[in-house]
Order: sequence, then C-alpha cells, then structure tokens
Amino acid sequence: MKFLEADLAGAAGVQGLMTLRRDGHSAGPGFAETGGGAGFNVGSATGDDAQAVMRNRQCLHDHVGAPLVWVRQVHGTRVLTVVRTIERAGADTLSVNDAGPLDGPQADALVTDEAGIGLVIQTADCLPVLLAAVDGRVIGAAHAGWRGLAAGVLENTLAAMRARQRAPATIVAWLGVGIGAASFEVGPEVRAAFLADDPDAGVCFSASPRRPGHWYADLAGLARRRLSRAGVAQVRGAPDCTVANERDFYSYRRDRRCGRMATVIWRD
Repeated sequence: MKFLEADLAGAAGVQGLMTLRRDGHSAGPGFAETGGGAGFNVGSATGDDAQAVMRNRQCLHDHVGAPLVWVRQVHGTRVLTVVRTIERAGADTLSVNDAGPLDGPQADALVTDEAGIGLVIQTADCLPVLLAAVDGRVIGAAHAGWRGLAAGVLENTLAAMRARQRAPATIVAWLGVGIGAASFEVGPEVRAAFLADDPDAGVCFSASPRRPGHWYADLAGLARRRLSRAGVAQVRGAPDCTVANERDFYSYRRDRRCGRMATVIWRD
C-alpha cells in the first residue's frame, strides 16, 4: 500500500494518511494502476470487484491498526460524532461497534474524541480535509467538494470538534490532494455560491479563456479561506492535482469510471 503521510503540525499522538492509486488488488480500466498493475481502490460503489475493494480496505485497516469508520458521502454537510460505547450515542452520533468494513450512515464528515478509531473520507477529485486539536484530544475528517465546501461542511466539522473539547485548544488542518485549479473549470453558479458568503473569494477564481462565463476554481484555496475565517490558522497540504497526476490518483473528472482514494485520521 502506497500513501501520503499527513502533516498535522505536531498534533499530539495524531496520525493521518491518504492512499494512492498504486499497489493494491483492483484490476481493469479505471481501477488498475496506469501501467497495468493492481490498483488500490477503496470505493464500494464504483463498479469494481467487491472482493478486491474489501481486500484493499483490509490492507488499510491492518496498516492503521484500529477500526475504520466509513460513511456514505453525498456532498452535504452532515457531521457524525464517532464514539466507542453505546452509552454515549445520541443524535448525529455513531457507535464504532456499529461500524464495519462497508459504508455506514450518510454523512460527509466525522469527528471523535476517542483514541483508536480511524475516520475515513473517500475522494476522487474532491478535497479531503483532516483536522486535529494540537493536544490530540479531538480529531476530524471532512469531504469537501465544492457543494459541501460552499454549504459549510468545514464549519460544521469544526463546531462538532469544539463541542467535544474539554478546554479550548488550537486546531490545525491538512488538505489532501484534490483537483487542481488548472483542471477545475466551473460554471458561474459555483463562483456565485462562494462569493455570496465571502465577496473576496473571487481571488480563488480565474476566467476561463475557453468558455466565456466560466471559471477555473482553486478548491484548496477556497478551503484555506474558509478554515482561516473559522479560526484555523495552520493549514498544510500536498501540492498536487488528482486530474494531472494519473499515476498516483483516481480522478472522476478525468476518467468517470474510476476508483476512490481513502484519507484517514486517527489518534493513538
């Protein structure tokens, strides 16, 4: 299994990673490595062989060494808080005992204040965002496509994390690899959705020379702006593009039929 290690600025006891396309068990167009080797697809709703997906997920579980929590992502803003004991369960709370190797409830972000639980986000162009309190007591993971980002998925995730903090602590963020600005051409409705909340977000858009009225959007830049406005000053990330780097990343915009990468955060 090949992966990128998340740089979470020294958050105590917290680890994170993003899987790559390579060195797995998936075969066939859209799922295999570009050179023909088996790919590392973790997406269960992609059309890939179910056994190959489960073998890839098991490899990830073995590496992390903790239960992994998978959810059904819908480009929304719902956040689930993951707990270990059913006694703590409630609204928008998921017991890790109910989580398994398959996708669970519908949500686009997860948080926990318990050790030994892996929070998983799946992407293939959208931006995976990992969050951690520097004291290591609370962690979160969010799926930030443009719809969820504009609707407040990061703000909701931070609010859920802060509600679990026993004492205020600085939160740091790591942006995994998503679609780069040079590859993300969008319509005017996307730009309007961000400018409605943040008029200065126009700096993250450049006019398309190919299609009048269309724009190239810097998804990572938009995420950084929203994190900054929500009080997260330390934001690090991997400078790459899922569309441009076919060797390492799946991309829905590039290939349509494709796998998914997993981005995971956990605390020891």
